[in-house]
Amino acid sequence: MNGDNLVDRWLIVGLGNPGPEYAGNRHNAGFMVLDELAGRAGGRFKTHKAHAEVVEGRLVGAPVVLAKPRSYMNLSGGPVKALADFYKVVPERVIVVHDELDIPYGALRVKLGGGDNGHNGLRSITKSLATRDYLRVRFGVGRPPGRMDAADFVLRDFGTAERKDLPFLVDRAADVVESLITSGLEATQNTVHAADLNAAKPPR
Repeated sequence: MNGDNLVDRWLIVGLGNPGPEYAGNRHNAGFMVLDELAGRAGGRFKTHKAHAEVVEGRLVGAPVVLAKPRSYMNLSGGPVKALADFYKVVPERVIVVHDELDIPYGALRVKLGGGDNGHNGLRSITKSLATRDYLRVRFGVGRPPGRMDAADFVLRDFGTAERKDLPFLVDRAADVVESLITSGLEATQNTVHAADLNAAKPPR
């Protein structure tokens, strides 16, 4: 990547918890999307000194750093800040992919800035970057049934019915990340949010 203009580089972060016991959790939706993006970039994750796994490569023609923090969710900010400093990426070119309780399963939302909505990973990143102004791709996981605690819900695996649609939704979220790079926030919001008036379902 030495020949790339550093100003054009993007840092794309998927949130989750490391380890096989967490791999299928709702809270690891961000990791799932980053695995798809790594495949598209033709790279394999390697350990970085910033306490993250990273892939350096290109997506839709743009230089990118794909990252999965190894710090566990609640401490995601440290690795994100360290990577942003190391690769000289400004917050406005940081894209964070994360699970979102307040969006139904099957829907995606995109925004710049805003609150953390109770998401500890986002809270940590906002504190470490000292700004809310980074891009978020919000992967809907829906609210827990009945009186189940939200923290327990996100640390459980996607349900059997949900898993049937999960590859389609992960692929779609990766498309959204690429759209942010190629088309910008407003155009991506217009496309994604219009499509998500009804929760996305794969073609049958």
